[in-house]
Amino acid sequence: MERRALGRGISALIPEKSADQKREEILYAAIDLIRPNPFQPREDFDTQAIDELAQSIREKGVIQPLLVRRKGDYFELIAGERRLRAAKSLNIKELPILIKNAEDVDSLELALIENIQRQNLNPIEEAHAYQHLMDKFQITQEKISECMGRDRATIANTLRLLKLPHEIQQEMKKGRISFAHGRTLLEVEDENHQRRLAREIIAKGLSVRELESLVKKHRPRPAKRHMARSEHDPQVMAMEEALQQALATKVRISKRKKRGHILIEFYSPEDLERIVNKIRGG
Repeated sequence: MERRALGRGISALIPEKSADQKREEILYAAIDLIRPNPFQPREDFDTQAIDELAQSIREKGVIQPLLVRRKGDYFELIAGERRLRAAKSLNIKELPILIKNAEDVDSLELALIENIQRQNLNPIEEAHAYQHLMDKFQITQEKISECMGRDRATIANTLRLLKLPHEIQQEMKKGRISFAHGRTLLEVEDENHQRRLAREIIAKGLSVRELESLVKKHRPRPAKRHMARSEHDPQVMAMEEALQQALATKVRISKRKKRGHILIEFYSPEDLERIVNKIRGG
């Protein structure tokens, strides 16, 4: 199946506009009339990266216009905040802008898409942006997946990172704990244990595989009367994998002789509804 291009499917979230609304205009605007995007998903800006961009602008100028929308007698930035900050540091008086008719949801989406395309967002910033789309605009994970060209399970796993303790989220924002580390830490229920493991990741430079081994080592062992896990039966393992692919979530099959049970994980009420609809054939 061909992978959907990033940002394709945006019409699923934004109603189709008329030809007049789609017209865009490029011009130069005084930098004082350009204000930051209140929906900017990026929370932290690398000072060194801004300085490097400023050096490039000093030598070559601002090549790519900033994407903005009109707001009364000023312009509100949609995408290009790093360029705006770098230009301000150089005391540049005016910048090229591309004016776009955009609602609040458009502004957030376009800023989010630009940052993801440039790989500028850390996992926590990305999760906050997705959560904001869901909370403010009542957009589902499925629609976000279509718009961003990302697997729905990836969207769900990114959102789950917001359940980690604040300290761990901060370390992820700094890049000291990766997305894969964070996802593994979510398998630990006790927050204090999560914090201890996070400290070990940073202090010892644990790989994801090493972290998984630690998590597995401290995981309570099931009582002997519990049904056997599927990994002892290759046929059941194959069924388990097929269910995971079909439902786009973690599935575990446990059995004992002729009896057993299937455990299907979900991460939100809407995720549960999506899984139920999948099972029903919807």
